[in-house]
Amino acid sequence: MSYGREYGRSNRFGGSFGPKPVETGKEYDLSITEISRQGDGIARVQGFVIFVKNGKVGQTAKAKVINVGERFATAEIVQQPESQPPQ
Repeated sequence: MSYGREYGRSNRFGGSFGPKPVETGKEYDLSITEISRQGDGIARVQGFVIFVKNGKVGQTAKAKVINVGERFATAEIVQQPESQPPQ
């Protein structure tokens, strides 16, 4: 899962991006709403984009954030709700 890195970037108003709503190493309950060009799921927390490896549209799962960048984060599914069959 490679989405590139943006070192030292700032927003269009000249300042750096603010605090992120997710943290590396923490787990979140996420709802996958879209699929990325690379085929991973896309979820959002307070509008902040999270690419979820092997996520499927309509899936709700607990995912662990593995990387937080300036504009997005990446995560891996660690647990699916028991009411939802594995895909």
